[in-house]
Amino acid sequence: MGALLGRMTRRPEFLRAAASRRKWVAPGLILQAYKRKAEEPPGEAVRLGLTASRKVGGAVVRNRARRRLREAARLVLPAAAAPGFDLVLIARSGTLTRPFSALLEDLRRGLARVGAARADGPMPARDGPDQTV
Repeated sequence: MGALLGRMTRRPEFLRAAASRRKWVAPGLILQAYKRKAEEPPGEAVRLGLTASRKVGGAVVRNRARRRLREAARLVLPAAAAPGFDLVLIARSGTLTRPFSALLEDLRRGLARVGAARADGPMPARDGPDQTV
């Protein structure tokens, strides 16, 4: 059931994900998604790219933010991400201060919002007062 997780390393891959206009912003992260076309080499089921700009902080802070995003992706993506997507996680200033469980939920909800969630994967919690307990 787990998806094979690959890495995005080249700038054009990141730019292609940004240009696809599938984007979701959460307090802890920004998620961009690109659905690979059938004629592109399949490679890994899901590829992941991580980035943190200097707006997040200095090098130590950016590296810590990327480590938190990498761990969140390791826990969530194999079970929840649909195959055939390139996903970019962008760190925000809230990435470091947000509770880790909330960061995981941000990622799950973001996958559903951009259409990159697995159909048989775990459903994200709903917002609002109409939530059943």
